[in-house]
Amino acid sequence: MNVPRRWIAVGVFVLSSSLNYLDRQLFSALAPVIRGEFGWSYEDYGRVISYFSLVYAIAAPLMGLVIDRIGLNAGASLAVGVWSAATVWTGWARDLTGLIASRFLLGAAQGGGVPAAGKAMSTYLEPRERALGQGMSQVGLSMGMIAAPLLAGFMEPRFGWRSAFLVGGALGFIWVPLWLFMARSAPRQMPDPGRRKFAVREMLRSRGYWGLIVATMLVMTVYSLWSNWATIFLVKAWGMEADEVNRTLAWIPPLIGAAGGLFGGAVSMKMGGNVADSRRRAALLGAIAVAAATALAPFAGSPLLAALCIGISYSCTTMMSVNLYALPLDLFGVERAAFGAASLTGAYGLMQTVISPAIGYVVDRQGFAPVCMAVAMLPLLGVGLLYATRER
Repeated sequence: MNVPRRWIAVGVFVLSSSLNYLDRQLFSALAPVIRGEFGWSYEDYGRVISYFSLVYAIAAPLMGLVIDRIGLNAGASLAVGVWSAATVWTGWARDLTGLIASRFLLGAAQGGGVPAAGKAMSTYLEPRERALGQGMSQVGLSMGMIAAPLLAGFMEPRFGWRSAFLVGGALGFIWVPLWLFMARSAPRQMPDPGRRKFAVREMLRSRGYWGLIVATMLVMTVYSLWSNWATIFLVKAWGMEADEVNRTLAWIPPLIGAAGGLFGGAVSMKMGGNVADSRRRAALLGAIAVAAATALAPFAGSPLLAALCIGISYSCTTMMSVNLYALPLDLFGVERAAFGAASLTGAYGLMQTVISPAIGYVVDRQGFAPVCMAVAMLPLLGVGLLYATRER
């Protein structure tokens, strides 16, 4: 089969999404061990996530503007190179100050990851293909989430938890030259000369833009929950060791989630009518399913069933996510692709800044059941807001 070269370019770029979440999720995969070394409560762990997320939220829109200005290749190389260095630094950190500083740098650099991916999809793919491209990017994120617990489970018992960060960070320095080589020959989409070009100030005055921002905050609460707390959830609920959870269970939810990303992209391609409306309908399907799966996770009868519930919840969330992140490309065009995606990335980071310590506070006192029940319905509210703020 002759695969178009533009899809090969997208595939190579998807690897950067894998590295993005591999480097980020190593921290949650190793959280039980790191908590023990530093003597943290669950709330303390939530605060460290919050520090990362605040920097991430601030950096993402700025990185989006930078990538739109200096171009995809330079912007992506800068982001991947710096976050890889920050991951290596995490492995070398010997005290709490160094650990938090490395997470700050990681958050600043990874703020450019999703905007760069959005720019890549708009640069190489046709409009109808972009949700599928976002689905591929979500598969990349999921592969990173699958790899993180497996790498942590292999490295930590043999070489200590720091070794996993050293390996994860080193991989990014290999990706940069690979992408620059690939980008030389991949054909780009020709811009539509008749399409209106949006200025940033016009986007900021659009109710559709702000509807997307708030909807992302609501929908992605479930994504934040399972991205950062799945390993801790399984360790706490079932009394398992962290390395056992990482080897046997923690990779299952992102594996199921990858299918949700592809399904969400494919469904929106098959729906007729307006492209943006097809994204909203696909997101609505995911929101209905995610409510039940999220609420049921704490009441599963075994660790495997719990992991499967988390996986279904996560999969439905990725189905929504790929369509949310495709909408700015539909609404505001290629020229603002990075800033549009960055705006949603910043919204996600801001939400996570607030919610992470709150989750830790509740888990310390009442466990995960109230947390899961509270976030289960939020995606439905978010998708409802997408419909309420659409501009005809």
